[in-house]
Amino acid sequence: MYYKKTNAPGTTVTRNMSELAHDTNNVYQTISIISKRANQIGVEIKVELNSKLEEFASYSDNLEEVFENREQIEISKFYERLPKPTLIAAQEYVEEKVYYRVPEITDETNE
Repeated sequence: MYYKKTNAPGTTVTRNMSELAHDTNNVYQTISIISKRANQIGVEIKVELNSKLEEFASYSDNLEEVFENREQIEISKFYERLPKPTLIAAQEYVEEKVYYRVPEITDETNE
């Protein structure tokens, strides 16, 4: 995934909401776009992590066979160090890498 190469900050960054909402002219719409993208990123990261950790899954209930696997620990640590999905989504929005569309509002009146 390209999240490994992201230039999103690792910690929270204070952003100017006026500049952030410049494209949409609506702060709430901008936050909605970023939060929906963050949910998508979170799901993608979770699926990727689960698929990698599935290789190490043990389907036996025998406690003697349970041991620490170094590769599994390294994979988990890598994903823990990644920036949070909200930070990645906000950075993508600032860099204009997020595609969004606003559905047309139609005036339907009952006659």
